[in-house]
Amino acid sequence: MITARVLYLALGLAPLFTVSAQVDLEGRLKTLEGERIRLEEQSTRLTARIDSAKLAIIRRDLQRMGLPRLEDGEEVIVHPGHLLVYSERHEQPKWTAHIASPDLIKGNLARIDSFLPDPLVKSGTAVTADYWNSGFDRGHMVPSADMRWNLEALQGTYYYSNISPQVPELNRETWADLEDWGRRYVNFSKRRVFVATGPVLREGLPTMQKADRKNEVSIPEYFWKVFADLDGDSPRAIGFVMRNSKLDGPPISYAVTVDSVETLTGLDFFHALDDATEDRIEAMRELKDWYADGDPNKGEVEPLRAPLPKGMFNSVQAKYHIGKTATVCGTVVSTRKTAKAKAIYLNFDRMHPNQDFYATIWEYNGPNFSYDPEVWLLNKRVCVTGKLTIFDDIPRISINNEKEVMLYEDAIR
Repeated sequence: MITARVLYLALGLAPLFTVSAQVDLEGRLKTLEGERIRLEEQSTRLTARIDSAKLAIIRRDLQRMGLPRLEDGEEVIVHPGHLLVYSERHEQPKWTAHIASPDLIKGNLARIDSFLPDPLVKSGTAVTADYWNSGFDRGHMVPSADMRWNLEALQGTYYYSNISPQVPELNRETWADLEDWGRRYVNFSKRRVFVATGPVLREGLPTMQKADRKNEVSIPEYFWKVFADLDGDSPRAIGFVMRNSKLDGPPISYAVTVDSVETLTGLDFFHALDDATEDRIEAMRELKDWYADGDPNKGEVEPLRAPLPKGMFNSVQAKYHIGKTATVCGTVVSTRKTAKAKAIYLNFDRMHPNQDFYATIWEYNGPNFSYDPEVWLLNKRVCVTGKLTIFDDIPRISINNEKEVMLYEDAIR
């Protein structure tokens, strides 16, 4: 009888059964694991060198064309991923500048939440005692989320030289949405964006009055942010100004020209560019240019500016009139018909599921329209009248017939 061992010996496979072969396999595995560790360590060192080069390019390009004009006596504080000028008078940054690069797409570092005085500011910065239990958030001017791709750059955003007091409703809501708005452009366009940010500082601002405070930190009334895509043949820029309070509108409601930010702050942006380019981009306020292909929010528009005439309301104001019959006006940026209920949904100003208001036309009311509302109303500014109800926290009006829908231009005559 031929045993399995004899058969394997005959086939020349005997080494599989030897102790020495098993030792060799284990040794081979150990060697390969050691090689993997060596390559991982080498990759880590190489990544650090690459990141260092990227950050050096960011600092170089900021200094070349991304910083506001310096005033006499001002010192630029240089951190790994951002630059700033600190206002000792107000104990917060006068302005910060950074570049949101496509590397932020791959960033996965967690928040640090370790706020520290900035050792590079010779006069000293605000400290934790100035903010703790003050009622104000420690608002990042350079968002930490823009630096999650590099630890040193991320840590730099937690210095108090990058912090300004913001009311929680601004910092956690509309301001955070604005930061996300900028990151979406970077994510979908794969282009880097120069960003300058700061509070509007002036004499006479109130300060945070805490008994245990160490510094007199001014409370700004407004904050501003400037985005600029300066690479390539078609540079563009846009500004934003927000009051330091709870805001109702989406971030694009607060878009302004860079010229407007300069008038408000006294700063001079993009002075390193040629005069024609500087003048052209500082006069821009083209929101549609900041939505790249693939962005699910592409197509959204800013709500109609309040107050509207004749007691009408925009899509953001609709939530204050639930249970009442009212007229709500806005741009129908998207429509859809549900497969089950055959209802037509008209989303105003913002795309589903981020809309602040929508109108519904149920299937049984379809014959009350001489046109197809799903098609004809798309991309038109309209006003709808009806009783405001709420579903899934979103205000809505059910439209019964075409008399309850008017073009905005006709409604305001």
